[in-house]
Amino acid sequence: MGKKAAKSTRKFAASGQLKKAIQARRKFRDIKKKSEKRKGGKGKDREIQEDDNGSEDEEAEADQSSGKFKGMSVDDFLGGGFMQGGSDDDGSEGEEDAISQDEDEDEEGSEFADDNESFADVDDLEDEGEAHLVELAKLAEKDPEFYKYLQENDRELLDFNLADAQAAVDDEDEDDEDDEDPMEEDITPVLTKEILRKWQKALLEHRSLKALRKLLIAFRSAVHMNEEDQVVAWRIDSSLVYGKLVTTALRYTPVVLEHHCPYRSIAHGKFKAPTQTNKWKTLQKLIFSYFHNVLHLMGQISDNDMLRLAFTETAKLAPYVTGSRKTVKVYLKTCLSYWSSAEDNVRISAFLSVRRLAGATDESVLDLVLKNTYLTLVRSCKSTSAHTLPTINLMKNSASELFCTDHAASYQHAFGYIRQLAIHLRNSLKTKTKEAYKQVYNWQYVHCIDFWALVIAKACDKQTLIERGGEESELKALIYPLVQVALGATRLIRNPRSFPFHLHIMRSILHLTCHANVYVPLAPYLLPVLTSTLSTSTKPKPSTLRPLDFETHIRAPQQYLKTRVYNEGLAEEAAFLLASYLASAPVQSSIGFPELVVPIVLLLRKAIKGARGAQGKLAKAKETTLTKTLVDRIDDSARWVEGKRAGVPFAPGKLTEVERWEDALKVEDAPLARYVKVQRKAREKRRKLVEKAREGEDEILED
Repeated sequence: MGKKAAKSTRKFAASGQLKKAIQARRKFRDIKKKSEKRKGGKGKDREIQEDDNGSEDEEAEADQSSGKFKGMSVDDFLGGGFMQGGSDDDGSEGEEDAISQDEDEDEEGSEFADDNESFADVDDLEDEGEAHLVELAKLAEKDPEFYKYLQENDRELLDFNLADAQAAVDDEDEDDEDDEDPMEEDITPVLTKEILRKWQKALLEHRSLKALRKLLIAFRSAVHMNEEDQVVAWRIDSSLVYGKLVTTALRYTPVVLEHHCPYRSIAHGKFKAPTQTNKWKTLQKLIFSYFHNVLHLMGQISDNDMLRLAFTETAKLAPYVTGSRKTVKVYLKTCLSYWSSAEDNVRISAFLSVRRLAGATDESVLDLVLKNTYLTLVRSCKSTSAHTLPTINLMKNSASELFCTDHAASYQHAFGYIRQLAIHLRNSLKTKTKEAYKQVYNWQYVHCIDFWALVIAKACDKQTLIERGGEESELKALIYPLVQVALGATRLIRNPRSFPFHLHIMRSILHLTCHANVYVPLAPYLLPVLTSTLSTSTKPKPSTLRPLDFETHIRAPQQYLKTRVYNEGLAEEAAFLLASYLASAPVQSSIGFPELVVPIVLLLRKAIKGARGAQGKLAKAKETTLTKTLVDRIDDSARWVEGKRAGVPFAPGKLTEVERWEDALKVEDAPLARYVKVQRKAREKRRKLVEKAREGEDEILED
């Protein structure tokens, strides 16, 4: 029985182009005959002589081949490659798509038992099977997640039997013969569980490339099954078969590819693409086609579990697609889209795929990932509310982790984007218009400063310093420009309505100072906010408004101005931030802490005295109580440091001894640090109660 025509050939014939090609060849042949007839005399004699010589050569070749083929079986003859010469249909190869090209290149009459040779004898099959038994034993260690999936869903695939291998090959031969029925060429076959089961066994037992190719062609049919302009090779009538096919393609493809075209893993999660072997070059188009089909599938499904599986498995294929910039861009765009808009579990899976892609040794891929990740974050935080804030915080934390994978590459991006923030600030200071102020006083500016504070704090943390062997991060040089930009933004507008913006900036810089162990004077920016709540020039108005959520506001609404609820909330936030700043390691551990807090204590006591003098008229009892408690804790911490340094044997000029003493001081035992710890727990408890109430649960809000 003749070999079944390829799918691309059947499509070419059905489109009517085959008939035109045959007519063109016949016309060319007739023209050539006419031109030969016009030649006279000598040329004609030479043709006759060449024809005679050609006939003699053909007879000699026939005799030689008859002796050569004598005793050969049909399988040996077909596997000998005698019919691989040029044919009349070579011109149709240009019409094939990527999957069909791979199918024709790799399909040499081989079956599931061997993909590299035409046919494999039983001994070779058994040798491969014995080697594969060792691989199955190591599968639980190499990929425990995939091994667990096989145990739960396809237990029989792990029960590999060498005696059944040849039977599987014979069954596949019979199936191929049945598929070659010329009466059924125009009917799209139906994919069944039995066919899918055979492919699974071939993939698991032999790592068959032919089975993988068939599986991915069926996967493409499943992805494009509802599209009218697509010609599919399989018809899927069962939803169970559809789900099984998609799951099999996603889970089995990375395993087979890693077997045939392994990539190299290096330190720090980096990887190198597979070497350019003939096998990899043959499979490359097939893998790219499969990858684009997976991305097309992601846009169609809404099941979170399936999306997580798709991201998890495609991340394993990242080393195989980094060679195509177009594929990398499409994949990165898809991952970042879900990272910024999907559910939390899908977001995490999408981000892990992005981080895997950033592990490429190609620096251009890493630069592309960092740039698009930051731009996606900036676009996602244009507006912030109680519902979107957790999502934005998740994005900032995950993106900061990505930027800390390569400090040198991140420095280039961080420098450029911090410079953009400085340019916006400079333009606002020069122009001093409402539109210019909006370039700074917006949520994107706040989140950008907070994001770079997170990145630099994580890069300069003590744990990171230990992991880098004591080598300082390249990002540490950006602490000064970032702090200058942040503090400059707080000086742009100084009125009670913009105080929430100031508090956001202070939180970001405070986080940076605590982790990078850098002293930044934040007290001059926090004290005006706190003392303004104790001012005797304004009388707070009673109001029934709910307390303002300072985490979701950068500008106080007009109706909150000069109200008691806003004044009390502002005093509470400013007092907590000032206490956190003074209790941080760069300040509290300083041997000169008692002298450092003297002007702060004097200013706060003066404000308290002025507020108490008009207590009956202004009634600022809560603000006064908060400030008085803070002053008492500051005094206690100052006395605690004085007691610790009372017996030191060195003078202040001995900087080495001073640094050693400050490193040995346990700041968490200071009275101010304990006060901040209690306040932080109370604020966290209140925040959780507010979130539960916002979600509609029956909770009682307690003070």
